[in-house]
Formats: sequence, structure tokens, C-alpha cells
Amino acid sequence: MKIKQNYKMSFNILASLILLLGVFSFGIYVGYTKRPESDKILSVSHKESSSEINADFEPFWKVWNTLNEKSIYANEISNQDRVWGATEGLASSLGDPYTIFLAPEENKTFTEEIKGSFQGIGAEIGMKDKILTVIAPLKNTPAWNAGLKAGDKIVKIDDVSTNDMTVEKAISLIRGEKGTTVILTIFRNGDNKTREISITRDQIEVPALETELRDDGIFVISFYTFSEQSVNFFRDALIEFIGSGSTKLIIDLRGNPGGYLDAAINIASWFVDQGKIIVSENFGDNSKQKDYRSYGPKLWDNSHSLIVLVDGGSASASEILAGALREHGVATLVGEKTFGKGSVQELIKITEDTSLKVTVANWLTPNGTSISLQGLEPDIKVEYTEKDYKNDRDPQLEKAVEILLK
Repeated sequence: MKIKQNYKMSFNILASLILLLGVFSFGIYVGYTKRPESDKILSVSHKESSSEINADFEPFWKVWNTLNEKSIYANEISNQDRVWGATEGLASSLGDPYTIFLAPEENKTFTEEIKGSFQGIGAEIGMKDKILTVIAPLKNTPAWNAGLKAGDKIVKIDDVSTNDMTVEKAISLIRGEKGTTVILTIFRNGDNKTREISITRDQIEVPALETELRDDGIFVISFYTFSEQSVNFFRDALIEFIGSGSTKLIIDLRGNPGGYLDAAINIASWFVDQGKIIVSENFGDNSKQKDYRSYGPKLWDNSHSLIVLVDGGSASASEILAGALREHGVATLVGEKTFGKGSVQELIKITEDTSLKVTVANWLTPNGTSISLQGLEPDIKVEYTEKDYKNDRDPQLEKAVEILLK
């Protein structure tokens, strides 16, 4: 007997930094009671004077004046646009792909993403080893249906090279009106050359999660994104699992790019004893670490068995949940190494129409593992190859079932 139930929510999306319904990748702080995963909105009231900065600004002004005198393009760029360009360079000088200055156009795009008021292809993208990379295509979106995969490196967007391109700039090129097409040139691990993928943009409908009671008695929760709504959906799914009489559960986090921090903590709290650490926020050597602990109430029966499926598309809040469940002895991780997105950004308003995203901390698992630096290695590694995909075979799920039925 099979029972399958879909929980769906509609929203417009082309993901950037872990931002799906306020997300991932990478979140906005809208208050401590409804905190997205990694960004905080602040305002700037203090302005440093040049006398407080121990740096020589003479080269900057010499370049500025030389460009005015010599460049044939000097009249094509306003002084204000030069300031934005210089500020973008200042932010990128830290070498952190997630510390970014958002000039007016990019800031507007970012704001629209947060509100979900745009159309796109339905893929979360980010930086991996300084290369623009697909974190995860969302299920049944244009990106998913076109064959885009987690880990694909984006070489070109239409005819524009992504070399040194920011995530925000990439989003502005990929997003667009429903019915229009974008061509991504990607390099996939295992290939010896690039490939082009044509994707028609659309309004995106993504399921929060799906549940299934298999014929073998194993209950599966396929979990696609961490939003405010998905907490209630997951609670209902967990109650459904308990009511089914099954004692064997699989939580599938593959391709889940993350989302709200509170969602990860709430869900983990139903599996972990109240007061135990779910995740920690590390602000550096000289700052005190902030621990986020299980709220309870614990619904999980420790006599039951749990497998969590992960892969390179499992990022951010997915890594927080998977790490907490494993390190508290609740779950075994099966699949492939996770993406490794565990940094915390604050979004700081610079002017009325510009912002700065700056990395201020890293997420640590309960045992102190840096998610951002290492990602999570599965307990049992199982690859999912291109051949498996074409043959409609899922060796990772098969392995999880094999373990649970022993």
C-alpha cells in the first residue's frame, strides 16, 4: 500500500544566496522571533573620517584623475557609478564571495527576491571555490526539468562570461519574464567539455515537502526548502509518520538549499532533547559564541530508526539539521558530501538604495564542525551518477532502505 501526499506552496523564485521565501542561502534578519537563516538588516549611523583610517588614499585619487584625463570612456560613466564600482571593489577585497556591496540596480533585484515578486528558472546558486555554482535546482521547476544539477559550474549566461561575476549580477542576467529563455553554459563534474542548457523562465511552484509510506513500511519525507510554512508542514508529516505505525523514517534533504534558521531549529527540536545545542554561531576568536538550543518538545522515539539523505545540493539549513541529528545520535547520513554553506551575513543599509552584505560569523555543528569550511561528509557515501539518473535508479535511496530493513 502506498500513501502519497503533497504539500505545495507557490512562490516566484530564482535563488541567490540561500533566499527562497526569505531564504539561503542566505536569509535576512527581520527580527529575532522570525529570523531567516543568515542575514540581518541593520542601519549605519556612524561614519568614519579619513583621519581615522590608516591608509594612503593618494593612489585612488591619482587613478580617478588619470581616468578623467586619459580614458576615452570617461564621459560614459558618471562619477556616482565610479563610486559604486570602487565600493564594490572595496567589499570584494576581503576575498569573501558572500561579502558584497549592492549598488542600486543589484539592491533592487535583491529586494525583489526577498519579496518573491519575480520570475525565473527555479535554481539556487552560490559561490563554490570562487566559481559560480548551482547549489540545487528545485524540484519540478524549469531548471530541474531542463536537467540542471547540483554542482554544475556556470561558465556563461547567454554570451556573458561569469568569470569574476558576483552572484547578484548572475541573478540579474538569469532572471526574467515568464516565457523567455536563458542559455547557461555549464561544466559538470565528470565531463571533459562544457555543455549548454536552454531554460525557459516561468513562475515557480515548488512543493514544501512530500510524504510517502512505502510498501516495505518505510516512511519517507522528501523535504525541499526551509520556509516559515514548511515548519508546520514538517510537523504534520512527522505526526503522519507517528500515526502510520512505521518505526523507520527517511528524511530526504538532497537538493534542499536551506532557508530559515528558525525552521531548522524547530524541526531539529522534535528529534533532540530540550536544551541540547542544535547549531552555534561563531563570530571569531575574540567574540563569544552564540548557541541555539532545542526548544522541544521531543516527538522522536529513540527506538525508531532514521536515515537522512544528503548530497551536494544540501546546503545551509539542511546542513544544520543533518549535522544536529547525526551528532546527537539520532540519524545516519547517507549520500554525498554537502555543499558547505554555513556563513552568516548581515545586510546593512548604506544609502536609501544601496546595501552591504558582510559575513560576520560561521555556523558550527554541536560538536564544533564548521559547516562553511568543511560541509558534512556522510556516514555512508553513495554516489548518484549521470547513468543512474538516466536509468531512473536511485542508489542512495536504495542504500537507505537496505540499512533500515536489516
